[in-house]
Amino acid sequence: MPIRPVLQLGDPLLRQTAVPVEDPTARDIRIMIQDLADTLAHWRSTTGYGRGIAAPQLGVLRRVVFLKLPGAEPWPLINPEIIERSAEKIIVWDACLSFLSIFMQVERHRQVTVRYQNLNGETLEFEAGDDRSLSELLQHEIDHLNGILAIDRVGDVKTICSREEFEKRYRDASPYAIAPATIES
Repeated sequence: MPIRPVLQLGDPLLRQTAVPVEDPTARDIRIMIQDLADTLAHWRSTTGYGRGIAAPQLGVLRRVVFLKLPGAEPWPLINPEIIERSAEKIIVWDACLSFLSIFMQVERHRQVTVRYQNLNGETLEFEAGDDRSLSELLQHEIDHLNGILAIDRVGDVKTICSREEFEKRYRDASPYAIAPATIES
C-alpha cells in the first residue's frame, strides 16, 4: 500500500470534523487502515516518532485512528469516542506528525475510557491510563477526528520548543524515549 503524505499544520482539512464510518467491515476502510499503517511505519522508521495517526492527517475525513505502540500489535480504532474521563489531569509533552518540528506541553486527563469498533464491526471499550502513555495518545488522536490539534491544548506557550531543543532537554523523560530519533535536520 502507498505511503501517503501527512497534512501539515495550516492545512484547513486538519480543522474539519471527521464523519462516522457506517460500515467498519467495508473494503475501503481496510485499505485506509493499511495506508495509515504504512504511513505511520514510514514516519517511525525515518524520524523515530509516531505511535498513532488519524485518518484526517491523510486528508480523509473519516473517524478512524491507527495505533502502533512499540512491542504491541497494530490497533485500528473505528469511530472511537471518549465516553469517560478521569477528573485527575496530567501535563505531558506532545508532538504531532502534522508539525513534528515543534513540541509542547498539554493538559490531558490521566485516564479515559474509549468506545470504538474493530474491523469486524464489534463495539468494544477500553480503559486507558498511564501504561505506555496510552491515555494521552488516545486523546491526541481522537482530537484529530474533531479538528482539534495538540497546539490548541497548550497550557503555557512558554513550553513550546523546537524538536532539537526537545531532543536535547526533554526526550528521555517522555513517551518518545522508547525509540531513538533518527531525524536528520
